[in-house]
Amino acid sequence: MSERHPIIAITGSSGAGTSSVTRTFENIFRREAVTAAVIEGDSFHRYDRLEMRKRQAEAEKAGDKHFSHFGPENNLFPELEQLFRSYGETGTGKRRKYLHDPVEAAPYKQDPGTFTPWEDLPEGTDLLFYEGLHGAVVTPEINIARHPDLLIGVVPVINLEWIQKLYRDKNVRGYSAEAVTDTILRRMPDYVHYICPQFAHTHVNFQRVPVVDTSNPFIARDIPTPDESICVIRFSNPKGIDFPYLLNMVNNSWMSRANTLVVPGGKMELAMQLIFTPYIWRMMERRKRALGAI
Repeated sequence: MSERHPIIAITGSSGAGTSSVTRTFENIFRREAVTAAVIEGDSFHRYDRLEMRKRQAEAEKAGDKHFSHFGPENNLFPELEQLFRSYGETGTGKRRKYLHDPVEAAPYKQDPGTFTPWEDLPEGTDLLFYEGLHGAVVTPEINIARHPDLLIGVVPVINLEWIQKLYRDKNVRGYSAEAVTDTILRRMPDYVHYICPQFAHTHVNFQRVPVVDTSNPFIARDIPTPDESICVIRFSNPKGIDFPYLLNMVNNSWMSRANTLVVPGGKMELAMQLIFTPYIWRMMERRKRALGAI
């Protein structure tokens, strides 16, 4: 952790909805004039799209049915930890982009599914903002979770997470339901060992819970809407959280435990704004003080 060069990390599995949290922080950064060095978790995968497909085919041929993007063998965990350490100490580091589709790839004149070259982070940033799969990973070799000043988990209940992934991969990426199901099954061991444990290290977790029947996610035609959901917000340390203020500002919210706020699903982004804007104020005030600006 670093007062001079703070780090915010959003962690959640593929299809979990981390983009909602990212959008909220983009709005906060713009409103509060905060300059963030943005890191995409996919850029720390070890292999590009074609190489990953090749290695997956080789793994399946060798009898490995659980080769996935979730585990350490297919990610640059040491390099990600080094980035966090370097930024926290000096405000510097290396990043690259993973080009998901033709629109992202066009400005770089590269093929989709490839990485841009490594480059230095821009100078003069106020904080580092990471969004991806592994912002709080801990293994015997590395401990990424110890570096961020604010760690946020985005964790839909598992059936909703599967529905979101099935819907996105079928309707946006053109995969068959069978292919997406195979991916879910292949990832499960790494999900259990490298994704779930991260949420024991996060400072705040957001878990969207549908209030409609999702008992068979593989036949669901639509993603439950925010109004068909509630959002469970758990604080690892509730000290300093103004729960009466949040309860007053978010209609129909309530406390289910001493450290847990429940809000209507449609109010999740409002709750994020109310919760995280003061975090950013305090973070930037500490940074200015550490730099001698105030």
